[in-house]
Parts: sequence; structure tokens; C-alpha cells
Amino acid sequence: MQFKHCTLDFDGPVAILKLDHQEVMNAVSMDMLGGLGEALDAIDDKRDEVRCLVITGAGRAFCTGANLQGRNKTETKPGRSNAGTSLETGFHPFLRRLRLMHCPIITSVNGPAAGAGMSFALMGDLILCAKSSYFLQAFRRIGLVPDCGSTWILPRLIGKARSVELSLLGEKLPADKALEWGLINRVHDDAALWDETMKLAHDLANGPTIALSLIRKLYWDSSDNSFEDQLDQEQRSQRVAGAAEDFKEGVTAFLEKRPAKFKGK
Repeated sequence: MQFKHCTLDFDGPVAILKLDHQEVMNAVSMDMLGGLGEALDAIDDKRDEVRCLVITGAGRAFCTGANLQGRNKTETKPGRSNAGTSLETGFHPFLRRLRLMHCPIITSVNGPAAGAGMSFALMGDLILCAKSSYFLQAFRRIGLVPDCGSTWILPRLIGKARSVELSLLGEKLPADKALEWGLINRVHDDAALWDETMKLAHDLANGPTIALSLIRKLYWDSSDNSFEDQLDQEQRSQRVAGAAEDFKEGVTAFLEKRPAKFKGK
């Protein structure tokens, strides 16, 4: 399925959302954000069928941040910028929808992930990278502050010191170093990245997706919860998971010493 500067394909229960504006290394425009929103609508229409979402980039980049081409032409007065407005109307709704996605998300970082593109990459529950890929907090290079949630998520993944360093210095963070820091999950040879991504995506899609959805929500919410609040949320989530058919199948398969056949119900 073709949308504005992005495509959506389905490989069985796996949805593949690809940023595709290769002329600008998949930099994000408002047009692309509109296309991404329509793609998520299409995924919602297949909610019962889609059990894992993969996000990647076309060509040699994952996403190089906001598309700055033509920005100055849209400014009404010197010093005025629509950067804040575009966050509120375009980027934030997309990021919120990813956070609330009903299934696990894998981001397959096939090249540079800079600025907002870095934030998009970090929205993955599992983040797989090509060895040649890198991350970049590029905002300081154009006189802006980090956005798209990066000042929230980065300290929680790699700590304040490293987050501030990335943001103030604007230096590239290679995939291997990102793995060492605990920012991402796995690094693969460039040629092997896609096969490894789809292997993992199908493994998740064949899993107990009700439980997997609850797991991702528990971890998203944990940063804002007290310990007692998190205990309560775990208890509520366990009741939901325990009432699902997949729990019965999982226990039965364990006792029968066979692989479980989960249905996401």
C-alpha cells in the first residue's frame, strides 16, 4: 500500500511500515506524517490480523529527522518558526499512536537515524541496527532543542550524562557503541539485518500477543508509576492475561512438552 512518502506491506501477521522519501534520506515532512497516519489507520483496520509492526527506512537511511527543505519559505516573519506547531499537529500524534500500538513494534534501523528519526527508532520495543547505522541528536547543529520525546526517553535508556553529551555535542553515536550503552537491542551485518528483523517479527507475531501488548504497556508506564502503583498495574494486567485463551494454551503446551500455538486470543 502506497501513502505519501511511506509504504505499508503485510507479511502474514507482520505489518511493515517503511519511510520512503529517499531523495532527502527519508526526512520527515508534514506530508510524510499524513501518510504515516493513514498507514496506521490501515493497520487499525486489520487490528485482529496484525500481531507485530516493523518500522524501517527505504534506501540507505532510516530517517534523517525533519525535512528542512523549504522551511524558510514558510516563515511569515524573520525569527519565526513553525517547528513547535509541526510537533503538536504532526509528530506528537504519530508518536502517541506508536506508544499505544496494540502489538509489539520492531524498529529496523538500516542507516542514519538523526533528530526526530532517532526518536522514531527509539519507539521500538526491540531496536535492531545495521552495523553501518548511527544515531545523531542533530538539533544543536541548527539551533534547536531535542524534541519528539528524546529528552524523556534518552535519560531512561542511557542516563543523564550520556544523554546531555549527545544533545550538547551533536556527535554521531555508532550502532556498536549504542549497543554497548544499552540504547538498542541488537546489531547485525548490513546484509543480514532484514532477514534477522523478519525472523524476530514473526517470532513475536506467533506469540501470546495479548500478553505482549500488556508487557509493552507495563514498561511504558513504569517510569511514571510509584512502586505500589506498578504492583497494582501488574496485578490488573495479569488478570487480563490469565483470562485469555493463550494462557490456557501456554500451560497445556508446557505440560505436554510441545511448542505452544498461540492465537492472540
